[in-house]
Amino acid sequence: MYLFRNDYSFGAPPQVLAALGETSLEGNVGYGEDGYCRRAEALLLDLCQCPEGKVEFLTGGTQVNAVAMAAFLRPWEGVLTADSSHLNGHEAGAVEAAGHKLLLAPAGPDGKLRPELLLPILEEHQNPHTVKPRVVEVADATESGGVYTRAELSALSAFCRDNGLLLYVDGARLGAALTSPQSDLTLPDLARLADAFTIGGTKNGALMGEALVLANPALQPDFFRIKKQMGGVLAKGWLLGAQFEALFRDGLYFELARRGNAMAARLQAGLKALDWQLWVDSPTNQIFLVVDQVRRSALQAICAFEDWRPARESGHTVIRLVTCFATTPEDVDGFLTAAARL
Repeated sequence: MYLFRNDYSFGAPPQVLAALGETSLEGNVGYGEDGYCRRAEALLLDLCQCPEGKVEFLTGGTQVNAVAMAAFLRPWEGVLTADSSHLNGHEAGAVEAAGHKLLLAPAGPDGKLRPELLLPILEEHQNPHTVKPRVVEVADATESGGVYTRAELSALSAFCRDNGLLLYVDGARLGAALTSPQSDLTLPDLARLADAFTIGGTKNGALMGEALVLANPALQPDFFRIKKQMGGVLAKGWLLGAQFEALFRDGLYFELARRGNAMAARLQAGLKALDWQLWVDSPTNQIFLVVDQVRRSALQAICAFEDWRPARESGHTVIRLVTCFATTPEDVDGFLTAAARL
């Protein structure tokens, strides 16, 4: 059985496991006050060229998004996000549960937001009886594997600043995005253009963990308090700091992401050669196929994948295949050989 269901089916590479093992019996201060978290924060801020920033470590993507939105928003404010966003489709109403409305923009198949998609929503919410738009949330990579260019994110950043909005980037798959051939963004670009962004570890080599970079100093005061209030503070915080230090000390994070992207490109090219129908042409580690029910059932015998959405064609489904740091050329080629027989 080939495992392409997601990019968190595997644990962590040896370097990360070794770093965690070294911490086990040495004794550390709790709640992120340890040396590992402090070194990891300093390392990330240096890579982001953001000395005025602050890094908060949390365990998972939904958790960090929910805590961030609760911290950034007043009770009457809401979040501008794509209708296909993780906030809207895969977080069980976590942001709404904290009392903040999602204002949905109709993103296309690439999942990306653009200023022209946001302007009508701002105009519709001028009346003080409505929710006030305050945060623009985008994901890089998007739910459908799309990536933002520097020009695209710069346009969004300028739009936000012109309209008194905060820009927040969900980077659950930031490694895949930044190492994509279609991306020219860097960590310093993100720190310059966004008010806050996450660097996802869970989906790129960490056992668990997300790093939230608060680039805007105005967002930093009392963030720890709301993180604590919402259950986002890990008592054994060094387990997060040690992983991020290991991932970023020598560029391992980007090496792992490039590996996942390369395997996805190999997989996508092979599927194209077999004339399988793609829903989108993805530049990152998520591949989306349109299959009928006969082919879908046959695939279940050889591969773990996820049903993504109904396809436009009657009786067809969009399924998702995901590669990661642990995917090998043998995995890809073996799957393609099996798929060719279907």
